[in-house]
Amino acid sequence: MMNNLTLIIPAKYESESLPFFLKEIQKYPCEKIVILKKEDIETINSIRNFRCRILFQKGTGYGNAIIEGINSTKNEFCCIINADGSMDPKYLEIMLKLCSDKDMVFASRYLGKESGSDDDNFITLFGNKVFSFLGNLFFSLKISDILFTYILAKTNSLKKLNLKSQDFRLCVEIPIKARRNNMIFLSLPSYERPRIGGKKKVNALRDGFIILVYMIKLFFNHKEK
Repeated sequence: MMNNLTLIIPAKYESESLPFFLKEIQKYPCEKIVILKKEDIETINSIRNFRCRILFQKGTGYGNAIIEGINSTKNEFCCIINADGSMDPKYLEIMLKLCSDKDMVFASRYLGKESGSDDDNFITLFGNKVFSFLGNLFFSLKISDILFTYILAKTNSLKKLNLKSQDFRLCVEIPIKARRNNMIFLSLPSYERPRIGGKKKVNALRDGFIILVYMIKLFFNHKEK
């Protein structure tokens, strides 16, 4: 099944981490798509010797990079996995197996003793708990980590969601629209590792506010699927 999987790897100024991460995942016989801007010459040069497909991003933003990656995928399954090495690829095989009769599988940093994060601070931990609570309360998602985009899914299921968020709002758009489209999904405990290099792209307060406003909009717009 692994040869029917595409890894969607959004990368923005990840020349420090991406070569190490690509070396780690080269043992997995799946397609790797790295999505980045054509102007990101340093990152491009850092991965010249790796077997991966480079997709030059036409739009802007984290969500846009993922959407462009999904739309370019032809394999049955795809997985969103970050270039900074924080998402451990050791979960890929079990996520792929679980997804055989599901639409998607969400990795969770807050699901039992086997989960956790070396990248969280108090603000991000608190924010994740609040947004996950709101997602479960208002949309009946029944997931424990709504802001974590380590997601493996059937490619056609993701394409059916008609995703639109160009930024970090995508992390909540995926599970909310999956629920509204009556898709079947579950969560898997996972541990988030320290990032290999580079800086965190999320601004906790600014992006948190944007995500909150978006969730309120979706709550009152019941027709958006």
